[in-house]
Amino acid sequence: MTTPLAIGVSACLLGEQVRYDGGHKHDPYITDMLGRFFRLVSVCPEVGCGLPTPRETMRLEGDPAAPRLMTTRSRVDKTGQMLAYCNAKVVELEQEDLCGFIFKKNSPSSGLFRVKVYNNGMPVKQGSGLFAAAVVRHFPLLPVEEEGRLNDAAIRENFLERVFSYRRWKDFLADKPDIGGLVDFHTRHKLLIMSHSVQQYRQMGVLVAHAVEMKKTDLFATYEEQFMKALALHASVKKQTNVLMHIMGYFKRDLTRAEKEELLDVINQYHDRLTPLIVPLTLLKHYVNKYDQPYLKQQIYLSPHPAELMLRNHV
Repeated sequence: MTTPLAIGVSACLLGEQVRYDGGHKHDPYITDMLGRFFRLVSVCPEVGCGLPTPRETMRLEGDPAAPRLMTTRSRVDKTGQMLAYCNAKVVELEQEDLCGFIFKKNSPSSGLFRVKVYNNGMPVKQGSGLFAAAVVRHFPLLPVEEEGRLNDAAIRENFLERVFSYRRWKDFLADKPDIGGLVDFHTRHKLLIMSHSVQQYRQMGVLVAHAVEMKKTDLFATYEEQFMKALALHASVKKQTNVLMHIMGYFKRDLTRAEKEELLDVINQYHDRLTPLIVPLTLLKHYVNKYDQPYLKQQIYLSPHPAELMLRNHV
């Protein structure tokens, strides 16, 4: 990576005492682990829009597609105040060059999924916080997640994989990109994309093959959209197993019978969920170096994020 990675984070998750009750929701994983690899950009939309700490609780009401932000006791409508802040803040965040955002779950301003929206006193979990929705609209391809969902190993790995991938794409765009560079980028990400969707990889391959027929700005914008949408798809055990077997095919003339049997056994153990993904990948990377496979050495799939994060130790 040529540029430091920045991710936005709800301020209360960083230990800042900005919640309605004057407290915080410090998440040690974000500050102590992710903080080693990312520049954490703190945002609290409620304090940012001018509300005090502590403050009266608020909730979303009305239409989940366009809810109002109301104080629960005094019944003051804070929607306009919050939306004015959101509209200005997302523009300001363009300068931060974000590669992801972690939001506080259930918040009427920052909740991303299934936020309660009240109608006639009855809550329906169909909404998004006003600020979270504004960020998603303004940065539609930005990897976003809630801190609670990051406790799921598969969701955590997918989110951070997308964050690092988005950074690589941004670096590509910043380095005088051309069609040859796009072909190289696509080639290096082949197995990573395939682990999410073979169909999407083929579709992107058609785009790259016809690159000379498009304006570069349109080409890169279309590729970026397809790239990020492909990586957002779930990389299931079945898909990962297919990629592992695909990699094994590169060694069909190199591996001894004993090595083939061992590798197949390890891949099957992963397929049967007896071992995590890191186990077959470690053995494959050993063979990549042992038998000097230059094509595989350039594949991002084998090391899409820092090993210290241990993301593939639990999926």
